[in-house]
Amino acid sequence: MAVYNRRKTISVRVGSTAIGGDNPIRLQSMTTTATMDTEGCIEQAIRIIQAGGELVRMTTQGTREAENMRLIREGLTARGYDTPLVADVHFNPAVADVAARYVEKVRINPGNYVDPARTFKHLEYTDQEYAQEIERIRDRFIPFLNICREHGTAIRIGVNHGSLSDRIMSRYGNTPAGMVESCMEFLRICVEQNFMNVVISIKASNTVVMIETVRLLVNEMDREGMAFPIHLGVTEAGEGEDGRIKSAIGIGALLAEGIGDTIRVSLSEAPEREIPVARKLVDYAAVSAQVRASAVIENGVLYLSYDDSSLEDFQLHAAMDAGALLIDGKAGDLKLSNPNMTAAQIKSTEEAILQGARIRFSKPEYISCPGCGRTLYNLEETIARIKAATGHLKGVKIAIMGCIVNGPGEMADADFGYVGAGRGKISLYRGKECIEKNIPEENAVDRLLQLIEETTKR
Repeated sequence: MAVYNRRKTISVRVGSTAIGGDNPIRLQSMTTTATMDTEGCIEQAIRIIQAGGELVRMTTQGTREAENMRLIREGLTARGYDTPLVADVHFNPAVADVAARYVEKVRINPGNYVDPARTFKHLEYTDQEYAQEIERIRDRFIPFLNICREHGTAIRIGVNHGSLSDRIMSRYGNTPAGMVESCMEFLRICVEQNFMNVVISIKASNTVVMIETVRLLVNEMDREGMAFPIHLGVTEAGEGEDGRIKSAIGIGALLAEGIGDTIRVSLSEAPEREIPVARKLVDYAAVSAQVRASAVIENGVLYLSYDDSSLEDFQLHAAMDAGALLIDGKAGDLKLSNPNMTAAQIKSTEEAILQGARIRFSKPEYISCPGCGRTLYNLEETIARIKAATGHLKGVKIAIMGCIVNGPGEMADADFGYVGAGRGKISLYRGKECIEKNIPEENAVDRLLQLIEETTKR
C-alpha cells in the first residue's frame, strides 16, 4: 500500500537494495548474537530475512568484529542471500573504516564518532574553538567517506537522543535542536564532498521528542536543499504491548505525514519478531492518514472506532491514528470502541496509547533496548523480572539497557537505570548518576528494587 503523500527524497543504493525515491519503504532489524559468532549471526540474519527484513544490522564493537563481517557476508552469499548488511559503529572511527570494506552500509553515531564519550559536563567554546571542533570532524570523516566511495558503501548517520556529545549539549542542550545540529554537521560535510549515498536516522525513546526532532530535521534539510532518505524508529521502545504501541505512535505519525523511507520497530524480543509489526505499520500508513483527517474530537476527547479481530492490529491501528493528534495537542483524552475486544482490552489499549504519547501515566514506563551483540545479560528474562517486581509503581520510569552505548544518555528521561557494565556485571543509576557499579547480575534486580524503595521513601 502506498504511503499517503510521501515526501520526495533521493534514492540511495545499499547493495542490492534501493532506499528512498520511489522505492518501497524498507523494513530492517538488528541481530542480537555476538558478531564474532559467525554461524549464529548468519542463522539469525536468515530468520530476519525470511520474516521480510530487507536490511540486517550487526554491532561492530572493534576491528575484530568489523573484519568478521566479511565472513558473515560470504556465508550469507553462499546460502543465496544478498540482503544488505549494515555495520553499527560507536566510539571508534577506525572500526567504521574497516567495516566499510566488507558490508553494504555503515552506521556511525555523530555523538561519539570523534567527540569523546559524554560526561554530561558543560563545556565553554568560543565560536572559533567550536569551528575548530567541526574541522576536527572533517579531518576524520572525509577519509571514511573516501573509503565508502571506493567500495560503493552507503552510510547511515544515526543520531540518538541518548548519545549527544558534551559539545553539542553544551551549546544546544539535550534538545531536538541539538539532535538536528549533530546530524547536520555531518550531512553538510557529505554534501560538500558530493557523497550522497546517505540515509539518516534521528531517534529517541520518548515519542514526543522523536516526532518533534524528525519534523525539525526535515525542515532543516529542506531549508538547506537536502533530501536524504530517513530511517524511522522509536529507540528502546520496550516489548509486548507497550513496545508495539510506542513504535506505532512515533513511526505511524510520521509515516502518515509522508516521512520515512525505511523503518525498524525496536522491540526487546527476538529480532525476527520486529519485522511483521513493521510490515503492519507500513501497510496501514495510508489508511491512518485518512482516519486522522476525519477523526471525531469532542470536548478534547478523541473518539475512534475499529472492527479489528486481532488485538495487535487493533492496538497498532489505534496508536497510529491517535498518536500525532494527542502529541500535537489536538486532543487530551482517548476513547476507543471495538465490538471484537473486551472492555479490559480496550481500556488497556487506551491507557497504553495515552502513556506512549506522554499524556497520562497509569503504570510504570519501561525504556528497554532491543539488544544486540553488545548486550551483556539475558535481556528478555531480566525485563520480565523487573516488570513483575515493579508493576505497581505508577509513573516511575525504569530504563533497562544491555550495555553502555546509549546507557546513561538514553536514560536521561528515566528515574532509574539498569545497565550492563560487563559480562555478568550490572551498574545501577538514579537519573544520570551511577549509584552502584559492577554488581553481580544475580543480585542486581534486588538491588534495583532496594534503590527504588530507598528513593521513593525520601
